[in-house]
Amino acid sequence: MQALHTAATGMAAQELNVQVISNNIANLRTTGFKKQTAAFQDLIYEHVRRVGAQASEQGTILPVGIDLGGGVKTVGTPRSMTQGTLSQTGNDLDLAIGGEGFFKVLMPDGTFHYTRDGTFQMDNQGRIVTAQGNPVQPTITIPNNASGITVNAQGQVSVTLPGSTNSTVIGQIQLTKFINKAGLQPVGNNEFTDTPSSGPPQDGIANAEGFGTITQGSLEQANVDVVSEMSDLIAAQRAYEMNAKVVSAADQMMQSTTALFR
Repeated sequence: MQALHTAATGMAAQELNVQVISNNIANLRTTGFKKQTAAFQDLIYEHVRRVGAQASEQGTILPVGIDLGGGVKTVGTPRSMTQGTLSQTGNDLDLAIGGEGFFKVLMPDGTFHYTRDGTFQMDNQGRIVTAQGNPVQPTITIPNNASGITVNAQGQVSVTLPGSTNSTVIGQIQLTKFINKAGLQPVGNNEFTDTPSSGPPQDGIANAEGFGTITQGSLEQANVDVVSEMSDLIAAQRAYEMNAKVVSAADQMMQSTTALFR
């Protein structure tokens, strides 16, 4: 019975939907996290009677047809790149992006990753690095005798050196943007890599045209709305239960039909 297969595709789709929702909720407090949604499409149809076909020798046309759907399939889990709320931390090396752009990070193999997570630290060389110890680009080294680290909205890093009362600019943090942010590939650790779908990376200066601003002493929170996620979770659970009932009903009908022909 086709209904068994059709309902089974619905159960599989809602199982994936719950997986996506659970990941969003699990990352509710993950800095810079961008939520995902599950996107579905209906499967190919069996056209028992095609709409618009000739219905009689007199040339009458069928106004409606008989189309039996084959179920549902998952076509993607697109990521929403909307802005998350900025939360103040007071830490000098906590940086948040307001608007377009990603921080660019140099990986040990020479490739680049991109992140909205501005939870930065200093390593044993004085470089500004991520939580995994990878340097933010361009590499900025803070002198060990420096004090009063400040980062302005353009990403300029300034410190106060001994014997001076004025701040000295020691580097410039750049931002990177993409034509299609949703086309970035997540690789864990709050980081992404570019893909043919995202388009090539475009480096620039914060607060310039097309780029967001940098806020020191703040972090961008996840853009997950817990109320919306819980509502979606309940809807997915109900849809799964209804598909399970269809499977049960189709099975009972098959058993009854089999019993009639014994």
